[in-house]
Amino acid sequence: MTRLTGSALRLTVFVGENDTWHRKPLYTEIVHRAHAAGLAGASVFRGIEGFGASSLIHTSRLLSLSEDLPVAIVVVDTEERVRAFLPELDELVTEGMVILDPCEVIRYVGRGGTARAGGQGAVRGGIRTENRGDSDMEGKKSL
Repeated sequence: MTRLTGSALRLTVFVGENDTWHRKPLYTEIVHRAHAAGLAGASVFRGIEGFGASSLIHTSRLLSLSEDLPVAIVVVDTEERVRAFLPELDELVTEGMVILDPCEVIRYVGRGGTARAGGQGAVRGGIRTENRGDSDMEGKKSL
């Protein structure tokens, strides 16, 4: 993994919550492919109201319950890496919108303050865990 600071590119994909890829949510497939491509990170945001090219308004308001709310998937990485990922979206996004914005990364660290590229940690069951001293657990209760 690379360190990410300074100039970067933000990829935002707008789709519907009910859009699917092989029977699973499209946003899930995009996030998993971004992860497999080694991109710095991806987040999914669920909208409460919106409309797109179809001009149908989708809303979460009680009187007009919509089961297809807008979803935005946001990915930030270097321009080179984001642009290399775009062909994946050509296959996946048949309805929706894909946009790119230049941005600047000010801070990019993982849990425990460890930078993405460095830090000490262990991989257990496919999940990276940070090595922390006992002092991190002081005053914290397990559920």
